[in-house]
Amino acid sequence: MQKVYLFLISSLLLSACRTTKPAVAVEELNEDVRRAVEAALAETRKIHAPDKRTALFTVEPAGRGNELELRGETNLPEAKQAFLAKLTAQGIAYQDRIGVLPLPEVGEKTLGVVTISVASIRSEPREAAELATQATLGTPVRRFKQQGTWCLAQTPDGYIAWADAGAIAWMDPAQYARWKESPKLVYVNPTGYAYAEPAAAAPVVSDLVGGSVLRRLGEQGEFYRVAYPDGREAFVSSAEAKPYETWLAGLQTTEQSLVGTAKRMMGLPYLWGGTSYKAVDCSGFTKTVYFMNGLIIPRDASQQVHAGELVDISNGFGALRPGDLLFFGKPAVDAEPERVTHVGLWIGNHEFIHAASQVRVSSLDPVAPHYDEFNHQRLLRVKRILGKPSSLVMPLNRANVF
Repeated sequence: MQKVYLFLISSLLLSACRTTKPAVAVEELNEDVRRAVEAALAETRKIHAPDKRTALFTVEPAGRGNELELRGETNLPEAKQAFLAKLTAQGIAYQDRIGVLPLPEVGEKTLGVVTISVASIRSEPREAAELATQATLGTPVRRFKQQGTWCLAQTPDGYIAWADAGAIAWMDPAQYARWKESPKLVYVNPTGYAYAEPAAAAPVVSDLVGGSVLRRLGEQGEFYRVAYPDGREAFVSSAEAKPYETWLAGLQTTEQSLVGTAKRMMGLPYLWGGTSYKAVDCSGFTKTVYFMNGLIIPRDASQQVHAGELVDISNGFGALRPGDLLFFGKPAVDAEPERVTHVGLWIGNHEFIHAASQVRVSSLDPVAPHYDEFNHQRLLRVKRILGKPSSLVMPLNRANVF
């Protein structure tokens, strides 16, 4: 009985010790240090990574007291160095845990080429995520990191999002160099097929869309023999494709060629994130039109609006030329910035062609039967890409993309 009594007394004393012991507060990062770091981060992002669609700088401060730890990642080594230099100049000590992409675990195969007609690239590494953009067969990409079967990749227009790694043939620098140096073929029809034999009745190897790029191995009758980035071989009708160099040399990017390409896409269904002859969104449509005429322009309407030269529309639409891009959205109001949400391509006679439900022609003439009052009221500005050099526009005949 005495043992039980002593045990109860001991238990009560221990319990009392546990409940009366004051809680220890978790020390947070010094507020002055945090403010200085956040100011340096904001300035770095503004200069080096203003658009997170094309530049990653996801860095955050952590730590306790004056023990600063920097966590995150970036694909811009120069941005990291500029940021750290700002902290050093202020006498702020830190532990650098900022990863520079591509991450080491990716290995040597950081370069790749799309192996299917249209690869979907999403905002997050899962099938149900928003479709951010697409890349057609033969498009080169750069891998930054891997998460399961998904990879964070960057396309030639600078867009960064998550691609299904299985839709891309990954290569080390030497393999990629051999691929780039090989002669290429570009598919110029809107849609079609590659065959297992040099005959249209042969089994299909894959479908193709306009702008698909394959390795050219030779010719056989009325077909080109080609190879995919993953090593598969096939045959493509010579009436539907051209040697890449011949295609580039023969391109005459004119107002008429832009309008002609746009009209060949009439009736295509609208697809958010679409950028091919299968389906398009508004900026994917204008991007595809310009690509098939030898120019890579930014992906989204809110990015395309910064390219080219402004066209004056203060006195009407008389100064517009076919191929000009019309941008629509909400103007800046009070503390809310401007929002560019739609784009179309001018074809003349007060008409523009755009992807809205489907690719179609609309008019800015109030008496026209296809007058688009909604977009007329939200027209923000017009930009001219053709003949106007811009750092945001990449001519294929001067850029070694493929």
